[in-house]
Amino acid sequence: MISKQLQERCEGICELCATHAATQEFTVTPKEDKPENQVALCDTCFQEMDANSNPSYWRVLEGSIWNANEAVQALSYRLLYQLKDQDWAQETMDSVSLEEGTQNWAMETFKVADKHVDAFGVELLAGDNVVLTQNLNVKGTSFSAPKGTVVKKIRLVADNTEQIEGKINEQVIVILTKYVRKSN
Repeated sequence: MISKQLQERCEGICELCATHAATQEFTVTPKEDKPENQVALCDTCFQEMDANSNPSYWRVLEGSIWNANEAVQALSYRLLYQLKDQDWAQETMDSVSLEEGTQNWAMETFKVADKHVDAFGVELLAGDNVVLTQNLNVKGTSFSAPKGTVVKKIRLVADNTEQIEGKINEQVIVILTKYVRKSN
């Protein structure tokens, strides 16, 4: 069932293929479940999004990317991005200039959360123990931390995945993740 507001906007026609009757609401994540964040889809487009078995079907996006509605643009761009190895899809993406917010909305689903990793690529979590992989001079103090020093119960620096905090000689210091390895 499609909401009255979405039905009026799409005039009963799928907003991607513009051929079949719109039968489903699709919310373009991660936005809220509101008509302005939804796209009216036909059964064929909805099923093809799930199956993604026929890349040439999505040539319909060459038209829908130019839709005036931001949600339709975001979903069209997202689907085109999944097909970017197809020349036509890449050309279509290159031909359109979406507003930065719309493009970010489209790409949100592909973002990988930033992780803190040690020198060997192992993910670090708050509370982990680590071992220093080299001698470190501790700025602002008169000591250096030797290679092999165990730092217990680290904290992750929220805005910088290359840094952790830990106590050495009872002093909390910032340590670069490239100089530690996770300890079991």
